[in-house]
Amino acid sequence: MNNIYNFLGLAFRANKVITGESVLKGIRSNRVDLVIIASDASENTKKKYIDKCQFYHVDYLILEDSTHLSNAIGKANRMVFGITDRGFSKTLKDKVRRLTNG
Repeated sequence: MNNIYNFLGLAFRANKVITGESVLKGIRSNRVDLVIIASDASENTKKKYIDKCQFYHVDYLILEDSTHLSNAIGKANRMVFGITDRGFSKTLKDKVRRLTNG
């Protein structure tokens, strides 16, 4: 899992990650390729973002708790992340897939 956090931090430093309410705007404007939701986000937050992702055909992942994810990008209390680069999102999905299948 550490590999995923490191990669998320790299994507953030490359300015390819948005967080918070701007993720909703990014989903609607087709700027977000992948949404990451913290597993400890409220049920309301999860439902809101999952519904938006499904409606706009955006992939999403539910990963770890917000502490680990927030630490990966150096920000506190972040529950939702949007990856705006297709290459970063594909690599991140592959890493998660390998971790869960292997």
